[in-house]
Amino acid sequence: MVSLKVISRPGTERICRYAFEYARANGRKKVTCMTKDNIMKMTDGLFHRVFDEIGAEYPEIEKNHMIIDIGAAKVASAPHMFDVIVLPNLYGDIVSDIASEISGSVGLGGSSNIGEHIAMFEAVHGSAPDIAGRGIANPSGLLLGSVMMLVHIGQGDVAARVHNAWLRTIEDGIHTGEIYSAKLSREKVGTDGFCKAVIARLGQMPEKFRAVNYNGVPAGGMKMPPLKAYKDEEKVRVGVDISLTYDGLAEKLAEKVLPCVEEEDGMTLQMISNRGVVVWPNGQPDTFCADNWRLRFISKDGANVRTSQIIALLDRMNKADINFTKAQMLFTFDGKPGFSVAQGQ
Repeated sequence: MVSLKVISRPGTERICRYAFEYARANGRKKVTCMTKDNIMKMTDGLFHRVFDEIGAEYPEIEKNHMIIDIGAAKVASAPHMFDVIVLPNLYGDIVSDIASEISGSVGLGGSSNIGEHIAMFEAVHGSAPDIAGRGIANPSGLLLGSVMMLVHIGQGDVAARVHNAWLRTIEDGIHTGEIYSAKLSREKVGTDGFCKAVIARLGQMPEKFRAVNYNGVPAGGMKMPPLKAYKDEEKVRVGVDISLTYDGLAEKLAEKVLPCVEEEDGMTLQMISNRGVVVWPNGQPDTFCADNWRLRFISKDGANVRTSQIIALLDRMNKADINFTKAQMLFTFDGKPGFSVAQGQ
């Protein structure tokens, strides 16, 4: 199983294409995308849409999408369901550790970070300072990260030699403490002992595991097709979300804010939300509210809202002792909102 993670639209396209190219080159039959786009409709929704767009170019590969919470559960309980997984950065950090752990230990996972011009390779886990200097850490993550690096720089023969020696060491039952099992392992070793065991098996092939061969992988990794060309979209700032802290009722907050909205602003107070739920106008009185509120001001006629209009509004709110914590500009792209609505809106 391979887990790929990314952030941003160009990055999303690149990593989705990389996932499908990797699957095609390595005989993988399925690529699974995981997001939370049932909730994160704008950001994760974009990721899902790009995945579908790129996936359409690879008809021979099965495409699948899962919501991240059930997807992570299935990685833990049924890893055989997956070949290649592609997902946004935060989810990737989590799922990659789950995938490593269910293989026996997070210490077994190697990791690569590949850009257009630079690549960096490491263990998938952190530095484990709690066991530093004790000689018990599993070096497999760093070793397999190094194997990825060797493949990337065109030394596939060396990479295969090291990787096959590692596989032979594992199947021979030479294990570090966190994967040691009295029923399955033959010898419990520390960091140095495991490294020496791998070195001793250089040139040997695994007998139970499938041997690896990287001779067909080109230096520098797979060459990606160019990114798709997208037409420029008309970007119009149509309003602003202003966040603030307030102790009280939504109706009372609206009464304080509405006098600050003047005709020259060209905007109206469209709604007030709390914890993502509309609480004004026509909010439900039993909605539980925290002390963090969002006020959405929208252009009356969809015209572009200037910075000076927003600054003037904020100034009047400040003079009314309504102190904001954040202002988030709202844009449309070719007339489509680039921002989410609140529940109940």
